[in-house]
Amino acid sequence: MLIGRIQNATRVLGAPANWDQKVLPCGALPILDAPSGAGIQMISAWEPTPQELLKLVAGAPVYLNVFGTIHPPVAVFVGEPPETETP
Repeated sequence: MLIGRIQNATRVLGAPANWDQKVLPCGALPILDAPSGAGIQMISAWEPTPQELLKLVAGAPVYLNVFGTIHPPVAVFVGEPPETETP
């Protein structure tokens, strides 16, 4: 997956402190801070590569990988397609 551009991003997250970029690169992640019934949530956008898209269409699952030993509350969902411009 490629880091996407989230509309109305409120900030950009960088690599965590002490992250070893040589072991696993960690890029800048634009996020949208948004209120929810459970407090503030951070939403980021991800775009499948063409190869990943083919796998998804073929029924492959989407995995969520959380680094560490404590699993935070998360949600994975599909957003709306980008709006196309009309001439």
